[in-house]
Amino acid sequence: MKDRLRRRKRKPPAAVESESTGKVGQKRPGGEARPLQPDYLEAFEAEKAVVREPPAPPPPPPPSLRLPKPKIEVEVQPESPAMPPAPASEAIGHAPQRKPRGVVVLAIGLPGSGKTTWFRRRGVTPLSSDLLRSVLFDDVEEQRYQGLVFSTLRSLLRARLIARMPWNYVDATNLSPRERRQWIHMARGLGYEVHAVFFDVPLEVCLERNRRRDRIVPEDVMRRMAAKLRQPKFEEGFSKIVVVRVKRKDGEGGEAGASDAG
Repeated sequence: MKDRLRRRKRKPPAAVESESTGKVGQKRPGGEARPLQPDYLEAFEAEKAVVREPPAPPPPPPPSLRLPKPKIEVEVQPESPAMPPAPASEAIGHAPQRKPRGVVVLAIGLPGSGKTTWFRRRGVTPLSSDLLRSVLFDDVEEQRYQGLVFSTLRSLLRARLIARMPWNYVDATNLSPRERRQWIHMARGLGYEVHAVFFDVPLEVCLERNRRRDRIVPEDVMRRMAAKLRQPKFEEGFSKIVVVRVKRKDGEGGEAGASDAG
């Protein structure tokens, strides 16, 4: 019996019927299937063993493409406001080098600091809240609809920017970064640079001028506005800042040239 079992021929290995090995119909050597090792795994392991060097830094841009440093210019108010007007294109200086669509100029300062006179000397008619009060309500002293006045003012500026007007001026107090943010966001979003003209005039000088005006702002209101006034900074989005100061009584001073911001 045992001899007959020894003489019995062993059955050949069964054919593979699964597609998981990729060898359908082939015989399993030794009756067992061995897992396949894809060639790309060997290449992957060899690639991981290679030590890669960090990529070289990109070359610096050519001088023609480098952005100019932001500037602060200092300007001294003349003794007399009666001066020949300059062209509007020369009101702030040279055109931007990056060729934006144009420039939006924000005046920043207290009532009586000389904003309106500064525009008049240059022959510029700015978008102003006083002008809109006269147009909308026939009364420059109307103060009940401030939200309507400034929303209309922003709509007018947006219309000018959509029409691609190169120079645009806004005459308002613009005391704090919060008040200036919407103007800057709109202008930069439509491809315009934003310049600031900051009237760095002492409160006492503004109060003295205010007393001689036809429309007098109450002194307590002036002092509250002075407490809110903040000097503009490049971090707000300005590409250029012009600082306007009063001329000293001793006659010293004069218009200073541009200086780089520190």
